[in-house]
Amino acid sequence: MKPTALFVLITSLAAGTTITLSSHHWLLAWMGLEINTLAIIPLMTMNHHPRAIEAATKYFLTQAAASALMLFTALVNAKLFGEWYIPSLSTSMTTPLTLAICMKLGLAPLHFWMPEVMQGVPLTTGLIITTWQKIPPMALLLQISETTNLTLISTFGLTSIIVGGWGGLNQTQLRKIMAYSSISHMGWILLIIKFNPTTALLSFILYIVMTTSLFIFLVSLNITKILQIPMAWPLTPLMTIIMLITLLSMGGLPPLTGFIPKLLIMLDLVQQENPILAGTTLLASMPTLYFYIRLAYILLLISPPNVTQSKTTWRLPLKTASIISLIIPLAILLLPITPTMLTLLQ
Repeated sequence: MKPTALFVLITSLAAGTTITLSSHHWLLAWMGLEINTLAIIPLMTMNHHPRAIEAATKYFLTQAAASALMLFTALVNAKLFGEWYIPSLSTSMTTPLTLAICMKLGLAPLHFWMPEVMQGVPLTTGLIITTWQKIPPMALLLQISETTNLTLISTFGLTSIIVGGWGGLNQTQLRKIMAYSSISHMGWILLIIKFNPTTALLSFILYIVMTTSLFIFLVSLNITKILQIPMAWPLTPLMTIIMLITLLSMGGLPPLTGFIPKLLIMLDLVQQENPILAGTTLLASMPTLYFYIRLAYILLLISPPNVTQSKTTWRLPLKTASIISLIIPLAILLLPITPTMLTLLQ
């Protein structure tokens, strides 16, 4: 793709997200979402491959259906109650709008497009889909969190955690594993968004940081399958160890950054006198932790076959992205400053 076209598409993505984040009117928010959707379609089809075309078509159809439902709900709300202001959405209109936003976020049981789309796009585009493209819908969901149906939100959240864990167990493609990981993390955020939007926002920010760091590793090493993971150790041992720690962080193991959202969400659920939901959520998240530990095991403890007996083989130096050094500390070392982050977000 030409640099000029790429610049226009990236600028459009930024503009669409900015419009949605800064708008309090449903029509402007919908316009921002549509700009985002249309801008990412060419990025998905950069590789002229039938799988990429199929992924772009699936993504466009699902996002268009969700946007149509969202616009229809906003129009009905404006017709019945004369209100376009996003936070003042009527209670009766929150259910279809929540369904539309959950479809855009790829939450279970409206998640079927997510793994297939992720498998058909390049790693860099997959990074955008799992992070940047989730910012506008999540911003809208945070604004209407007070009026959402608690039963519906909890059902979507718990179902997403279960589906995200069990769906990722039988996968060999890392892009599909990251898709199911995204579904699981979004389920955790959805569970708490009604009770404590601040915790939900912090969890979402940490999810973006951890997912971005892991995708940058995969892009730098050009890894798309589990079988390719052991090949990373001879190339860059230090980066491999850091990638291992990042995987454990995404699994939610203490004392890493990924433990923060799980701890805060469990505390909030217990404070809301909902221990059954908290316990069920912990049990449902075990498969997710298992496939992260499986990836870490393959990364660290399985060696690739040696083609020579020489201990030091000649190889070209591997180019690594400079952003790795900036985002790695955020992905693994933020636990001690959790109170400060909560204070800043409140």
